[in-house]
Amino acid sequence: MVQLHERIVENIKKVIKGKDEKIKLVLAEMYAGGHVLLEDVPGVGKTVLARSIAVSLGLDFKRVQFTPDLLPTDLTGLSIYDRKSENFVFKEGPLFTNILLADEINRATPRTQSALLEAMAERQVTVDGITRKLSNNFFVIATQNPIEYEGTFPLPEAQLDRFMARVSLGYPDKESEMEVLESQIFIHPIEQLEPVGSAEEFTKEKENVRHVKVSSEVKEYIVNIVEATRNHQSLKYGASPRGSLSLMHMSMAWAYVNGRDFVLPDDVKKVAPYILIHRIIQSTESKILRESKEEIIEDIINKVPVIGE
Repeated sequence: MVQLHERIVENIKKVIKGKDEKIKLVLAEMYAGGHVLLEDVPGVGKTVLARSIAVSLGLDFKRVQFTPDLLPTDLTGLSIYDRKSENFVFKEGPLFTNILLADEINRATPRTQSALLEAMAERQVTVDGITRKLSNNFFVIATQNPIEYEGTFPLPEAQLDRFMARVSLGYPDKESEMEVLESQIFIHPIEQLEPVGSAEEFTKEKENVRHVKVSSEVKEYIVNIVEATRNHQSLKYGASPRGSLSLMHMSMAWAYVNGRDFVLPDDVKKVAPYILIHRIIQSTESKILRESKEEIIEDIINKVPVIGE
């Protein structure tokens, strides 16, 4: 029987061309129970990816365009007075869904961003002193444009750390872009997309990921990589212990979607750049030298030895 993640990737390939590995990465992150930050220029398929995953799994999907005037209650919902019952009735906001696309998250004020933080961290929201649970399959795909900074509120470190990974879809290659043109002459292919899985299957897959084995040597390798970010000469601050946990869980999910029930050091190397890039802060000297975060992480991975080799 074809595994759920394979069916989903094949389904989404009908809509998003030439991005199989990035689709797989986002799925692995969902399996690991994390949230993803898509940092990309407009028009490369971020919204379509989020919708396609929701349709493929038969999950609820909501999209919120973040703007400076967006209020926390626009996300969480609020209590409205009902004349008939003479009571306040809670009206759920868009957070009460399965997959939430937080579009251009850095355009909202810090106050609104913090409302999303509780939902991401605890999978619950508190309104009028009452805490309400969100879906077990609640998953945030947030986007931000790496080019435009005017009128934006950069995400604080605490918020960035809540995202398990930062992924960039990037532009398609020429062949894939030609396929996009061919596939959208009459109708957008997402309109014809059908579910290939269910919420129950997805929950089961997440449970399976938790049983993927991580040896003590691989755990030590993970800790050594994260520790190296804290001592690197080009970095002012490295990743926190949450970064170590995210790296382990994502490595487990990546091993699982590649057909294994155990984690290899290569799994850690593969996902580490996506887990660490938004958790490190460069030193002033590094910025002056125009070093990129990608280069720094690559240097760390190349220098940290694999335990047992």
